[in-house]
Amino acid sequence: MSVANEDLIRAATEARKNAYARYSGFTVGAAIVDDQGRLHVGCNVENAAYPLGSCAEAAAIGAMVQEGGRRIVKIAVVGGLGDIASCTPCGGCRQRISEFADDDTAILAIDDSGEWQEYSMAALLPASFHLP
Repeated sequence: MSVANEDLIRAATEARKNAYARYSGFTVGAAIVDDQGRLHVGCNVENAAYPLGSCAEAAAIGAMVQEGGRRIVKIAVVGGLGDIASCTPCGGCRQRISEFADDDTAILAIDDSGEWQEYSMAALLPASFHLP
């Protein structure tokens, strides 16, 4: 099964609606297609003890792993304060995605101009850390 970019973006946008961003107001949704063609979604969940919050990408990765997925083929990230705005994965999530990605794994996000861009994992996190 192949998931079109538009469908992946739509799934991330829908997941974003369930985000819990009481403190920052910055809601994020993520949607992953794994190597089996399955779709997994997640949203950010903040906490008053800020380090205890979780990012949408981490939630989607957790959902993928729980369902037996081990490789990310494509991921869309949608976020912003109100309207969708520029939102690429944070540094920590880039490393999280990298754990389950290849250099050519596609990451879809809106850039500063408001246009959807497709980045490779290698472009967003060059020389990433990996254990042997």
